[in-house]
Amino acid sequence: MKPRTVPTVPTAVAALVALTAALVLTIRHDGYFTDAAGLFLRYAACWALFALALLALRRVPADRARPLLLAGALAVAATGLVAPPRTSTDSYRYAWDGRVQSAGFSPYDHAPQDPGPARLRDAWLFPAGADCAGPDRAPLPGGDPVPHCTRINRPAVHTIYPPVAEAYFLAVDRLAPAGARHKPLQIGAGLLSLGVTGALLLTLRRRGDDPRRAAYWAWCPAVPIEAVNNAHVDVLGVLFAVIGLGLVAERGLCLRAAGGLVLGAAVATKLMPAVVLPGALSGVRRVRDAAAVLVPAAAFTLLSYLPYVLLSHDSVLGYLGGYVDEEGYDDPSAGSRYALLRLVLPDGWTLPVLLAAMTGVSLYVMRRGDPARPWSGALLVTGCAFALLTPGYSWYALLLIALVALDGRGEWLGLALAGAAVYLLAPVFGHRPALGATAYGAAVLLILVAAVLRRRRSARPGGGGGLRLSYDRVRNS
Repeated sequence: MKPRTVPTVPTAVAALVALTAALVLTIRHDGYFTDAAGLFLRYAACWALFALALLALRRVPADRARPLLLAGALAVAATGLVAPPRTSTDSYRYAWDGRVQSAGFSPYDHAPQDPGPARLRDAWLFPAGADCAGPDRAPLPGGDPVPHCTRINRPAVHTIYPPVAEAYFLAVDRLAPAGARHKPLQIGAGLLSLGVTGALLLTLRRRGDDPRRAAYWAWCPAVPIEAVNNAHVDVLGVLFAVIGLGLVAERGLCLRAAGGLVLGAAVATKLMPAVVLPGALSGVRRVRDAAAVLVPAAAFTLLSYLPYVLLSHDSVLGYLGGYVDEEGYDDPSAGSRYALLRLVLPDGWTLPVLLAAMTGVSLYVMRRGDPARPWSGALLVTGCAFALLTPGYSWYALLLIALVALDGRGEWLGLALAGAAVYLLAPVFGHRPALGATAYGAAVLLILVAAVLRRRRSARPGGGGGLRLSYDRVRNS
C-alpha cells in the first residue's frame, strides 16, 4: 500500500489564501503610531505564513507552479491597495514632486513649504485646521490663526530623489485623473512589482533555474506593504536592477553594455542599486568587459541628470547630504547605524572598517564570482552592506529580496525581516543600537548557520548544492 500524500496544489493554495488574508488584516490595521508592537506581530505572522507558502510551493511540480505563482503574485500585490499608505509618508513627496513638474517647476528648486508653488497646494497634501491633528502631519510656518500642515515629511527641504524617479513621478501625475490622491502611485507600484515578478521568471527560465524561486519576491510580505501600499519608488530601481543583471549574465559585449545601461537607470532611480555593480562584474578579467558594463551605467546616470541640471536653479542633489547627516551614516555615535560593528569596535573605527570590509567583499566577488550568475555576487555584496550598515528603513530591503529570488538563498531574507523589526519597533524601544544589533544579529546568525549546513550537505556524496538548490532538486517531481 502506498503512503497517503497530501495534495500539493490545494495545500499551496490554502497557504497562499491564508497569507493574503493576513496581509489584508495587517495593511488595514492603522497601528504604526498607536500599536507598533501589535503591528509588528501581525507583520511577523505574515512572514510565518509566507514561509509556509514557500514550503508548500516546493512540493508543487514546476510545470504546474507558474500559474499558481502568478495568481499568487497578483493576489499578494493587490492587498497593498486596500488602504492608504500606512507606515510611510514618502509617497506624498512623490505626488508633490510630480505635481510641481507638471506645473513647470523643477522639483529641486523648491521645498514644499516654499511660497513659489503654493498655488498647487490642495487639502489632500496640505490639510488645515482640525485635519492637522494627525501624528503624520508636519506643521507649516505662517501667521494664519488656522493651523496649516502637510502630509509631506521634511517639508522645509528640497527633494532627494534622482532624475529617473522624478521622471516616474511626473509620468504618474500626468496619467492620474484629478482627485485620485494616493491610488495612482500605489497602482503604478503594484504594476512595477508584477513587472519584477515577470523579469525574475524570464531570467530564471533563460538560466535554466527553477521558476519557483520567483515566489521569494512575488509572495514576500514586504512587497505589498512597502512596494505597493507605501508605493516606494525603490520598486522601480529593483525592476531595472533585475533586468540589468539578467542582461549582464548573457554572452556578448552588446548585451553586457545594454545591461550596464539598465543598471545605470536603476542607480538613477534610487542610488542604492549601485551596490549590485560589483556583482555585475563577477569574474571579469579584461578591462573591456568591465568597461562594457561600467561606462554605459555611468553615462546613463550622469546624462539623466542633465535635463534637470539645465532646468534647475538649485542643486540637483537636493537633501542628499542632509539625509546622510540625519541618518548618522557619517557619525556612528549619532544614531543606530553600524549596530553590529559598534558591538566590537569603537565608534571611530566603524566607518573605516566598513569601507575596508565592503572593498574586500567587492574585490572577492569580482575576482571569484560566477559571470553567468552575477546576482549571486550582488546578493553577497548587498547582504554584507545591510549587515554592516544595519539600516532602519524596511523598504530598502526590496532590492535584497529580488536578489534572493534570483539566487535562491532564502536565508538572506532574514535581513529584510530585521529591517522591518527595527523600523516598526523603533517607536516602542526608540532608535537604539541594541534594537538593530539584536534584529540584524539574529539575521546574520541565520545566514551563518545556513552556510554551515549547506557546506556539510554539499560535502556528502550526492549532496548537491545544499539549501540554495533545494528547489531545483524537486523541479521535475
